[in-house]
Amino acid sequence: MGGEEKREAVIGSIRMNPVLGGMIVLLVGLLPGWAVAELGRPNVILIMTDDQGYGDLGCHGNPILKTPHLDRLHAESVRMTDFHVSAFCTPTRAALMTGRDPGRTGAYRTSSGRTMLHTDERTIANVFADAGYVTGMVGKWHLGDNAPHRPQDRGFQDVVWHRCGGVGQASDYWGNDYFDDTYERNGTFEKFEGYCTDVWIREGLRFIERNKEKPFFLYLATNAPHGPYLVGPEWSAPYGDAVKWGGGASFYGMIANVDHNLGVLRKRLAELGLAENTILIFMTDNGTANGAVFKGLTSEAVEGYNAGMRGKKSSIYEGGHRVPFFMYWPAGGVVGGRDVTSLAAHLDVLPTLAELCGVDVPASHRPDGVSFAAQLRSAEASPGRKHLVMQYFGGPGFSGPAKEWEYSCVLKDRWRLIDGKELYDLGKDPAQREDVAAAHPEVVEKLRALYEPFWKSVSPRMTPVAIDLGGPLENPTVLCSQDWYLRQGNPPWNFGMIKRLPRLTGPWNVDVKNAGRYRFTLRQWPVEADVAVRAVRATVEIGGQKGESPVEVGTKGVVFEMDLPAGKTELWTRLYDQDGKAGGAYFTTVELLPE
Repeated sequence: MGGEEKREAVIGSIRMNPVLGGMIVLLVGLLPGWAVAELGRPNVILIMTDDQGYGDLGCHGNPILKTPHLDRLHAESVRMTDFHVSAFCTPTRAALMTGRDPGRTGAYRTSSGRTMLHTDERTIANVFADAGYVTGMVGKWHLGDNAPHRPQDRGFQDVVWHRCGGVGQASDYWGNDYFDDTYERNGTFEKFEGYCTDVWIREGLRFIERNKEKPFFLYLATNAPHGPYLVGPEWSAPYGDAVKWGGGASFYGMIANVDHNLGVLRKRLAELGLAENTILIFMTDNGTANGAVFKGLTSEAVEGYNAGMRGKKSSIYEGGHRVPFFMYWPAGGVVGGRDVTSLAAHLDVLPTLAELCGVDVPASHRPDGVSFAAQLRSAEASPGRKHLVMQYFGGPGFSGPAKEWEYSCVLKDRWRLIDGKELYDLGKDPAQREDVAAAHPEVVEKLRALYEPFWKSVSPRMTPVAIDLGGPLENPTVLCSQDWYLRQGNPPWNFGMIKRLPRLTGPWNVDVKNAGRYRFTLRQWPVEADVAVRAVRATVEIGGQKGESPVEVGTKGVVFEMDLPAGKTELWTRLYDQDGKAGGAYFTTVELLPE
């Protein structure tokens, strides 16, 4: 057989039997370079839903929820069954994007100025774009609404996304309600028709079809089923009789709609001939928000289904951070409905995908994650990750700066150490009902020893991250109160809070990129709302300067102009009522004026 005949035979056998062929490809050195080149680097589609827990799937035993397309993907995939994320939205996204602990990245809370990555952090989009991939992002970002923190500033070349942590929250486009909303496409707001999840899938497919001849990386992060629980009645009605707790039927309906859209996506991938050599991942960002009824954050489900785990979203018990992770890649042999039972985490996704795709991660990136590619390839592979430290810095409600041990969980094998003192043996007690610390002091000691270097390494990076003013990426900049940097507690981050005009203010950490004259426009509502300011006096403080002005009746924005030097500083705004009580300007536009 000649060289050309060998070439055709090898490629043909792989295409006819992608599982066998993919396993051969992954054994480095067994295929010549021309074969790998002809097969092409795999595409990646990473799907992450919002607030859907491990138990919110039919394939995980939920007796009510119907998820046929997710069940099929589960049946065909390799599943990481002991896979963990953070207990809340932003930190999971920070870890997923960087492969580094959220505390280290600077983005470890969902508001209060702690949602943005330090500017020296590199994302998975940077890594894949540098390797020649086309990168796209659709849906929920929640790692910063302003430059240099938007997805288009962080390595994604084609983005369609909503601002803030949820559609309809304060910094999102005014009036969005999941239906026929206005989202941002590559820096410009655009009106879209249809339900939010339908839009995300449609835009994801647009990206795929446009780039089907190139290797692409698509991060498809739905806002569903995050609250508010809004979905068409055709999706929620089937659950109305069985799910009686508040918003539960709509929460399930939102997941059913996600499931339907997964079917739409997979069908189109097959039609385009891309299903074989695309790494398709499904995961979620934290434990369930409303898939069951709980007594507080840390109980077992008292109604509904949580796969036998204790805790929900925001909990450091198992139900708060153990989530699904399915990967399907026929050309790579990652198929077959096989479970991998060893520990893995969101930190590990970047190094795993980089290894599978042959993408170099620069040494300067220093990921905390450990690749589990070998376990995806072979059931005989040794575990990559030996232990994991997960900490919810500041805890629910943000009681103040993160403290050593507080709201922490050390995970190793079957053990879970909570707050450095409670110990649970999941092998005997998966619901974490019995604290066995007193019976196993030697285990407590070993797990505590794993936490201490983690805290020393991560805690120094939990420092303020600044928003650019007057820079080349964004001018003007519209700031929202969700990014006030408070010492404790949450600033106004939704319109329910803002409507009460809370007498609260805080600083924005800003980086004035260019010296010059700046215009500040103070409002309590976004400009699109067209609402008058309710105050009698206003002040602005920045960089050691202060401006003060009366507020004219009916004005819809109080304007100041100041000459500012370049550099990092704080911006404070105050709007005073007739009693002299002050609240901040929840929306403040800052513009560098032309010379």
